[in-house]
Amino acid sequence: MRLSELKTGQKGIIVKVMGHGGFRKRIVEMGFIRGQEVESLLNAPLQDPVKYKLMGYEVSLRHNEASMIEIVTEGAERIVDDSQKPPSMEAVDDTDGSTSSKVPFPEARRINVALVGNPNCGKTSLFNFVSGAHERVGNYSGVTVDAKEGHASFFGYEFSIVDLPGTYSLSAYSPEELYVRKQIVDYTPDVIINVLDSSNLERNLYLTTQLVDMNLRIVGALNMYDEFEHRGDSLDTDVLGGLFGFPIVPTVFKSGKGVEELFRTVINLYEGTEKVARHVHLNHGQILEQSIKEIQKSIQKNEDIRYKYSTRYLAIKLLEADSEAERVVGELPNAAEIKSVKGKESERIQKELGEDSETAVMDAKYGLIHGALQEAGYKQGKDSDIYETTHLLDRLITNKYAGFPIFILLLYIMFQVTFTLGAYPMDWIDMGVGAIGDLLASSMTDGPFKDMLIEGVIGGVGSVIVFLPQILILYAFISFMEDSGYMARAAFIMDKLMHKMGLHGKSFIPLIMGFGCNVPAIMATRTIESRRSRLVTMLILPFMSCSARLPIYIMITATFFAVEYQSLVMVSLYTIGILMAIVMSKVFCRVLVRGEDTPFVMELPPYRFPTARATLRHTWEKGKQYLKKMGGIILIASIIVWCLGYFPHNDALSQQEQQEQSYIGKIGKAIEPAFTLQGFDWKLDVGLITGLGAKEIVASTMGVLYSGSEIDEDDEEVSGRYQQMRKSMETDGITPIVAFAYMVFVLLYFPCIAAIAAIKNESGSWKWAIFGAVYTTCVAWVVSALVYQIGLLIV
Repeated sequence: MRLSELKTGQKGIIVKVMGHGGFRKRIVEMGFIRGQEVESLLNAPLQDPVKYKLMGYEVSLRHNEASMIEIVTEGAERIVDDSQKPPSMEAVDDTDGSTSSKVPFPEARRINVALVGNPNCGKTSLFNFVSGAHERVGNYSGVTVDAKEGHASFFGYEFSIVDLPGTYSLSAYSPEELYVRKQIVDYTPDVIINVLDSSNLERNLYLTTQLVDMNLRIVGALNMYDEFEHRGDSLDTDVLGGLFGFPIVPTVFKSGKGVEELFRTVINLYEGTEKVARHVHLNHGQILEQSIKEIQKSIQKNEDIRYKYSTRYLAIKLLEADSEAERVVGELPNAAEIKSVKGKESERIQKELGEDSETAVMDAKYGLIHGALQEAGYKQGKDSDIYETTHLLDRLITNKYAGFPIFILLLYIMFQVTFTLGAYPMDWIDMGVGAIGDLLASSMTDGPFKDMLIEGVIGGVGSVIVFLPQILILYAFISFMEDSGYMARAAFIMDKLMHKMGLHGKSFIPLIMGFGCNVPAIMATRTIESRRSRLVTMLILPFMSCSARLPIYIMITATFFAVEYQSLVMVSLYTIGILMAIVMSKVFCRVLVRGEDTPFVMELPPYRFPTARATLRHTWEKGKQYLKKMGGIILIASIIVWCLGYFPHNDALSQQEQQEQSYIGKIGKAIEPAFTLQGFDWKLDVGLITGLGAKEIVASTMGVLYSGSEIDEDDEEVSGRYQQMRKSMETDGITPIVAFAYMVFVLLYFPCIAAIAAIKNESGSWKWAIFGAVYTTCVAWVVSALVYQIGLLIV
């Protein structure tokens, strides 16, 4: 039977993985190998994908992908034959010259270290702990989408530490895998710290075998060792390290346990005094080893290749049909010879083992991993199920009927708390900003400089900085959901809808990240293997309302809508953005972007309660970025907007007349006809133009333009600079319908310049970046016009 036919709660033994190409490679790399037991745990709310358990961890597959895996159930036993017995590992001399020893200079005492490991293994936690950097530690695949560099000092040595993206292997399957491999090959570190998740050793060690093949200096960090001991698991790390040829140190990065010992071991390895370290050839079995040696002989005829690559590693990668290895070898003088030898050996492997060379290599690696763990006495304790609490939570959170309502409820609670709890510190900041403005007004002599400080700086920056509390609360919520593991579940329950949109389930993670900031979200699309899904996700990401738009929403929503409706208005805006993303993704997948889809294979890590320190640190980092914007681009933009609204100046004119005859008034009046169908006035139009640089500038522009409007200062409802600005907007005739249409336009139109640049970098073409800027603005114009015109008919 097929794995897709396995009912919830049933177990089966994998007999065969069918299919070909990238799909088959990824499935096998994730542990779906012959003889492995797999259990069906639960279906997503829409019955697709399905969560399975194998090798002690959990993973999701769609039905159509699971149907490519053949299993047996009743009375089945683990399949073991002579070809599957774990091969031995043998120590050998490094005779191919792949890596030369490096003599350290005592006066330098600097060691370059790269952190390599699977997603969720704790690399970034180590990076933050030792370097003091404040990088994100999201509990789902692909959070680290670029290499982060930090520095640390231990025992008189300086360490330059690079945190590479989490990856399951070093194949040419996904962007992060290629990126990690390129970093290792092009910028070979002195030592690799291979971080291993103690709860998923068998799966984690697959990446380790590829690092060993590359002939690198490695130190293993067996992380989350506290959980390992709590479960009652046992393992002789010295034996395991000896088999793989590098030392393994138990660690707990959350508390710092074992970190000093880890770096002491790195120093010993660097200095050549580490006794455990030795170069090993992981024996893939007699048939494969013969093929590896034959291909290696042909590669070794090129002396220069050894300076950058291990010839053994390239030979193994060629047997795995690795496209990047084929490209590298294809540039060698004897490329045709190597290709011919590889072809002959692949045919021989197919004939003698009955399977293609790619699958044979992967099976052999898992076989030797299994054998090494057995030899090292690896045993799981009585409390080995680390997912017990996770299972209980998943029954509710990913429930067929409760999954979607819970997700919507969490969003509603997030916005409700943002508005209600954030209102108090917001009022305090608003009063402080007003007090500063009043102090300057009473202590300075009249003139342009005074007006610039009060109306430009205080009116512009002050109107945005009051929203700092809401920004911090919003990021605290997002941080908690990311770190706890809920985001991975959100991707799980949303995959069916994502797939109907023509996207990958992993697209949901960047889309959710887009609610914080579109720029890192666009960068996070690197974790999506399918180019089609990656490109479409980038193009629809601007519809995910980033936090930069939040000040505009809060400003307008608090002005025109009653408190009991404010959260609903906010949710409706985010809903409109999501709906437009769905519509446009369908259009793009049918018309503009074509390509091969990839399987939805994503680890579902156990829930972990985030530490208050990590959540507060992440929230504060975002707050600092927000404040830096206040003192940078927002301040400059506010002064520019004020100057354009102040000059040419005529004291004989009223404030309203002065604004209308100013440079900015003329610009606004010139473009006002283009927004007649939306009901926008020229001031709102100017805000849209200034918002091209950064969306917060829309709020600061409104603060500058409306803070100077003429109102009755004796009005009892007017108190403070912020309240004056809101009253001015009402005085200028902005109705709730216009306000909502304006927020819809801000939601959908041209993302900031930084986001456009990110699309260019990730897509590799200005074509897609310019297209993204133009089409989003056109969509915003049409939808906002419809909202206003329909609103007029209803009202």
